[in-house]
This record gives sequence, C-alpha cells and structure tokens, in this order.
Amino acid sequence: MTFGTPHPLHRLMLDDVRGAQKMLSGVARTTALEGSRHLSSLVGAPVLLKCENLQRTGSFKLRGAYVRIAGLRPEEKAAGVVAASAGNHAQGVALASQLLGVRATVFMPVGAPLPKVAATREYGADVRLHGHVVDETLAAAQEYARETGAVFIHPFDHPDVIVGQGTVGLEILEQCPEVRTIVVGIGGGGLAAGIGLAVKSVRPDVRIVGVQAEGAAAYPPSLAAGHPVVVESPVTMADGIKVGRPGDVPFGLVQEYVDEVRTVSEDALSSALLLCLERAKLVVEPAGASPVAALLSDPESFRGPVVAVLSGGNVDPLLLQRILRHGMAAAGRYLSLRLRVADRPGALATLLAVLTVVDANVLDVSHVRTDPRLGLTEVEVELRLETKGPEHCREVEEALREAGYTVLA
Repeated sequence: MTFGTPHPLHRLMLDDVRGAQKMLSGVARTTALEGSRHLSSLVGAPVLLKCENLQRTGSFKLRGAYVRIAGLRPEEKAAGVVAASAGNHAQGVALASQLLGVRATVFMPVGAPLPKVAATREYGADVRLHGHVVDETLAAAQEYARETGAVFIHPFDHPDVIVGQGTVGLEILEQCPEVRTIVVGIGGGGLAAGIGLAVKSVRPDVRIVGVQAEGAAAYPPSLAAGHPVVVESPVTMADGIKVGRPGDVPFGLVQEYVDEVRTVSEDALSSALLLCLERAKLVVEPAGASPVAALLSDPESFRGPVVAVLSGGNVDPLLLQRILRHGMAAAGRYLSLRLRVADRPGALATLLAVLTVVDANVLDVSHVRTDPRLGLTEVEVELRLETKGPEHCREVEEALREAGYTVLA
C-alpha cells in the first residue's frame, strides 16, 4: 500500500499495518500492558489494560493522524492540513503536523475544554473556535479546506488512519501472544477496524468486542441494516465515542473483523472510570473506560486472557469531578437523601447522631423551609453522604426510617 492515496477496502492488509508500525517507530510510544487483579478476579481470567491513555497527546489518535499526514504528497503537505475535533483528534493532528513540518489548522467547538484547546495550540496548530456542536465545527473545517486547498484529515474515515490505529493491535499481539479477547470502544470505528484487521489477520481465533455508549450507539442498528445509519442527537458523557454515524471505510472492516458490539450505560462508564482511577491509578476519559464498563457489566461472558484498550486519558478536570461523583453514586459510595424533620432546636443534631451510629460521613447539609407541602412545624433537610457501597446505603435508609424520619424520593 502506498500511503496517502485512496484504496478500496479489500486492499487493506496486514502488511499495510506493519508498514504503519515502521513509520511510527520513534514517533508513537509502545504503550504499556498492565494487569488488573480486580478485573481478573471478576472475569475469572487474566485481564490486561492496554494503556493508550499514556500515549503521546493522551490518546491513540496520534498514530492514525501521523500515518495519514506522512503519506501526503509534497504539494499537499505544502498546502497544509485542517481538522475538526473537540479534543483527541485535534491534539493528534497538531503534534503529527509539528513533527512532519506541516502547517495545521484545527477547528474546535466554542465550548471545548480549555486544557484541550491549550494543548492543541502548544503542539503548534492554529486553533479556531467555531460552532457549539461538532457538526458545525466539522462544516467549518471542510469549508476552510475547500477555500484554501488544505487537506482535510478525517478522524476515522480514511484507510491510512485505520492502518495507523491498527498498530495498537500488533502491539497487543506482541505483548500478550496468548490473548483470546480484545475489548475496544467504538465511535466512528477507526480504532476497532484497525485492531480487527491487524489481529484477525494473524489470530483469527481472537474475539474482538466493540463497546458503545447506550445513548450514542450507531453501530448495532447499522450492522443490522447492513449499512451505516444515523443516530440522531447522540447523548453520552463519553465524547470520544459520541459519533452519530459510522464511517464508511471502517464500517466494512468492523462488519468483517469485529465479532460483537455491546452497549454500556452512563452509570457503567462512571463506575469504570472510578475503578481505573482507584484500582489501576490511571486517569482515563469516559470513552477510554468503555471496555472496562463492558467487563464490569457482564464479566463472566469474556474468555481470557482479555485485553481492554484504554483509548485515551484526556478528560477535563471539571468533567472528571462530576463523573467521579456520578461514579461514586453508581457504586453506592455517595448517597443523596431528602428528609422531613421537626423544625425545632436540636433536631439536626439528633438526625446526625443517627447517621453517626451507621457510620455515614456527612458531606453537605441544606434546609428548605418554604415548600408549601411542608407542615407548619416541619423543615426539609437534604443530605449528601459518603457511604461504603449499596448495602451500606440500604442500611442508612433503614436506620433513618426506624428512627421515625420520612425519606423522600
């Protein structure tokens, strides 16, 4: 394969991925494969984490972006490149362009997290904020390409990008030759397509499982229909896999090489991110944690050894704070309650004494006295508690009811 020129799907082969791996030598890191004792105990077989969150720019996107840009003709490189992204692809294109000496313009949504905007600029790209959703940003980038002649670098819908991402699969086979299942998040499909192509070409017995967020799952209906279909207004915290339509190029490869696509809930994503942080000491974004969410949701359905690909770690600190709270609540570690108590001196102290007995840590207390549903001598108290798990949450609520308090929904 000659990089930079269009190729029909059937010509994408293992040798193309191996060529991309040579091209990326000294550019992309060979990221670590870390064991997880907790996940291994749940699955009943070894589970290893492929840490692409520790890749340069914080995600696997550098691989495909570099291969795509390196394969451009000299006159195309001279015209520069343009991309649209809210984060990971933006940084991958920016660094790849810097390394290759190519001018890069990156369009990002107006509300893109400031750390991602700053990082993209630091890698040397000309960042332009346009639109409030990625579709508007994408349209602006494509218009810029038409007006200036810059080459548009798609995040997943190009053969060069796919073979670049496929180098993750070659590394997994080198690091864990006995692997039986690989679990990977799917947005547009470039990473799953590349890994599937690389791995199945060598080990057709390895099962490839794709994972999508329930609110942005375009692949299950697309695979059922036999062609890409659009999911209107996808909604998920996992912005890295929040894609409303599969890419045309990766879709065919996913059809051929990915054995199954599962969906996971927002609660599962939150719990997975929290587990990565607490147990593995790894900062992972929601999209990167999606394979772990799938393992937590149905651990006994995976044959081991299992490799879960942590595709990225670029999470905004403010979002991380909200996700951790959500994850703690989903794991029974954080409990919010509303109670009606008598509006008299000492009533709050009595309530807190009940919580002390059941060892619930009070994080916050607020009062409401103006609700017309309250009696004249009542006050509503909202409590936010740190708890030890679902069983402890039930114990706390039962203790409050036994003490005579009305627990409101």
